Amino acid sequence: MAQNLRAVGKSLLLPITTAALTAGIFVADAITDLEIAFPVFYTAIVLLSVGFCKKNGIVFVGAGCIALTLLADVMTANTGVSEAGVINTAISLLAITSTTFLAVKIQSAKETAITARSQLARVTRVTTLGELAASIAHEVSQPLAGAVINGNACLEWLADQPPNIDEARKAITRLVKDTHRANDVIAQIRALTKGSNPEKRPLDINEIILATVTLIDGEIQQNQVSLQTQLSNVPIVDGDRIQLQQVILNLTLNAIEAMNLVPTGPRRVTISSAKSDSNGVLISVQDSGVGFAEENRDRLFDAFYTTKPGGMGMGLAISRSIVESHCGRIWAAPNSPHGAVFQFALPIGREMTA
Repeated sequence: MAQNLRAVGKSLLLPITTAALTAGIFVADAITDLEIAFPVFYTAIVLLSVGFCKKNGIVFVGAGCIALTLLADVMTANTGVSEAGVINTAISLLAITSTTFLAVKIQSAKETAITARSQLARVTRVTTLGELAASIAHEVSQPLAGAVINGNACLEWLADQPPNIDEARKAITRLVKDTHRANDVIAQIRALTKGSNPEKRPLDINEIILATVTLIDGEIQQNQVSLQTQLSNVPIVDGDRIQLQQVILNLTLNAIEAMNLVPTGPRRVTISSAKSDSNGVLISVQDSGVGFAEENRDRLFDAFYTTKPGGMGMGLAISRSIVESHCGRIWAAPNSPHGAVFQFALPIGREMTA
């Protein structure tokens, strides 16, 4: 509860500060004569509004500053030198208008960048799923094959004289279970390819890890990798399920691919969860691959940097963007005796702090 109040306080700090400065500028402008161009300081108000307003809000703030300037001009019309007052007012209005125009352009650029990043994340998800086509086919074909077998078995039990209702019921139960499993895999694939807006809600990170492992089971078997999970009892986190699953998917696929560059030795990948030192959740993906050069550690999460032939160099960059948008952090470290460990930490969910 206390953490929620602090978050709300921080979100209101900038608007309250901006309103207080606006009031101060107006009072100072209203009690001085026209020869002092106080309204020029409204340009700072317009720039501050970029931090908490959308484009229409910025235009509204700029229009409000112009209105306050004209109001103060009327209130001080009988003081100062008229010619200087007119010039100062004109300069102030021009400065406010120009700043509002530039602020709207800045906000438009920010919104365009956010949209582009979202689209790029979606392209990366689709590309990743393309690489997982064989694994997905394997995951879907298994339960469908089981459903066919159990369906045929049910028909045989019913064809007996007398019909074996108990065995038929068991076969139907297994058939329904296999159908639900296939549907779950398809739902995960469909969710990963959607370009929907992030929707944060309380999540069990262990459940997301297990769902991801299930999704790439075919990829694990195809590459003959031993994948283990070491999951602890960790707190609930707030986040977007699809985005966090994408991070785990990216890190795990990178770890599996790292095994292909190791001619001999163990081919192990370990995904673990634990409580972090900051009372949050720590997720680790550890492999026994070739690792990375120490001098390249700071570049691993840079956009378009890749060590994989034909790689896009966007997987880790997007993973970092997703983790940071969840108020977390992500980093890499060497594994012993060889390989790499990629870790990311997420803060505890709101429900746990209430």
